[in-house]
Amino acid sequence: MRSIMARDPVGDPPSAFVERWIRQLRPIAAARARAMDVAMGRGRHTALLATAGYETFGVDWNIESLLTARASMPRLRAWCADLADYPLPHAQFDVIVVARYLQRDLFTALREAVVPGGVVIYETFTVEQRRHRRGPTSPDHLLEPGELRARFTGFEVLEYEEVLDPDAVARMAARRRPA
Repeated sequence: MRSIMARDPVGDPPSAFVERWIRQLRPIAAARARAMDVAMGRGRHTALLATAGYETFGVDWNIESLLTARASMPRLRAWCADLADYPLPHAQFDVIVVARYLQRDLFTALREAVVPGGVVIYETFTVEQRRHRRGPTSPDHLLEPGELRARFTGFEVLEYEEVLDPDAVARMAARRRPA
């Protein structure tokens, strides 16, 4: 299968984990499958979703990032919002991607925004990232060991790992069980 690798406008490559899962899920997704990239930034993962054929939505609080993404993806439905103030829609997305972003009070909304049978692909830093002396250092932005998996209790975990290098991250693909 050909790569759907894309780069954001400043050259930051997407997560290989996220790319692999988008590629794996696309053949089994419905014809009009909808996907959302949460905290999308300039759209490195949003571009992967669009290239894979998803009806693509993205949300971020930074309007400049959204405008940059829209310039290269005119069909993108971009939403500028602080998710602490504006809720995600309920049961609307077949795939939700969250990468390098942690907002603990958003976990319930993420779980509910994916349709039954839909998949959440999540990758973000763990507390072990501090040893690299780069990236986030606040406990508000770092997962504890096992925390990501625990936040999706009741979902079918398709893949989960915590790695230390090159960055300390937890990665998970999890499917919401049918109702």
